[in-house]
Amino acid sequence: MQAEIAADIAAIKAISSVPTILEAVAAITGLRFVCIARVTHDSWTTCAVRDELGLGLKVGDGLDVATTLCEEVRDSGRPVIIDNVSEDARYRDHHTPRLYGFQSYISLPIHRPDGSYFGTLCGLDPLPASLSTTATVSSMTLFAQLISKHLETELKLTESQSALLDERDTSELREQFIAVLGHDVRTPLSSILLGTELLRREPLSAQAESVVERMRRSALRISALVGDVMDFTRGRMGGGIALDLRNEAGLRQWLEQVVAELQGAYPEQRIGLEVDLPHSVYCDPARIQQLLSNLLKNALVHGARSEPVLVCARARDGQFEISVSNGGPAIAPATIGQLFKPFWRASSQVASEGLGLGLFIVSEIARSHGATLEVISGDGATRFTFRMQAGASVERRMLVRA
Repeated sequence: MQAEIAADIAAIKAISSVPTILEAVAAITGLRFVCIARVTHDSWTTCAVRDELGLGLKVGDGLDVATTLCEEVRDSGRPVIIDNVSEDARYRDHHTPRLYGFQSYISLPIHRPDGSYFGTLCGLDPLPASLSTTATVSSMTLFAQLISKHLETELKLTESQSALLDERDTSELREQFIAVLGHDVRTPLSSILLGTELLRREPLSAQAESVVERMRRSALRISALVGDVMDFTRGRMGGGIALDLRNEAGLRQWLEQVVAELQGAYPEQRIGLEVDLPHSVYCDPARIQQLLSNLLKNALVHGARSEPVLVCARARDGQFEISVSNGGPAIAPATIGQLFKPFWRASSQVASEGLGLGLFIVSEIARSHGATLEVISGDGATRFTFRMQAGASVERRMLVRA
């Protein structure tokens, strides 16, 4: 049982959005203690905690489940919501509020992908709070469902990784999984993005605005990941990434936007940009923007923090090229040969760094443009260079496909 609980804690810990969810719950409800708890018939264990009350509960700590209201949520399958214990006929004489000293409390069930009970998203505070409003209950329900969806994704990933032993079977099952994942994630993700946009139109406190903006950025990051996996699926199943080619005279602005966005996301690192584009470039500007974003993010994550990252874009002598350079240890030649493979990560990388599709998407965009990719690493620096003919990209792409 302890091994199962430890695995459940690890599953919650693997969900990168959990701290943001707990912060959002605290901001929306006003509760100063919020947590995700794994609840069984005989145990209550914290999997993630936000504690501004100083209760001292940390991840992995347990309580006697019989002393908690989460036991009631487990047995009934329904939320428990208390605005003010002293005014609540059902709970004002209950032993749990007296034991833990709270006046406001909320607990919603979290279910596993198969519908079985996992635990609760819960929170409490010594002061009363308006928790039973429709807006609060809807938001909390959405957060509990989002955690359930993440648990489903983690379970599918774990099962896939355990089952796929043969390389061919690995590719086939992974592509099927990604196609389903891309479809199933986009519907709740669209609801979250719509919700954050609606919240941003309302007057909010500075703290709430910060939380909503963080939620929006997290949702956009998830959206980008979904876009990557869908590009992967289309690339593998449809013969490559489709392009919307045109003569683009304003490519500089597309590239500057990428640099500005990533500079905001990595304010502690320096990014230099050099652009020399005297004429239009025949390309798909959105895909070129995506290519630069993936290359630049790769440089920011893996390059030396103390050295700047340099982006150069130029068109000369009938060629268009983009290069991204960063300082840091050289990449081994054997590793360079693996960089553009889908789902590949160096052994030192952790799962939170992404799905391992960024450089694969870069290579597919280059292939669709009939371009080349070059990686040079040594003497404390690494440079990725995308290079293509400034014209006749369609003809070059057709030759590459042949």
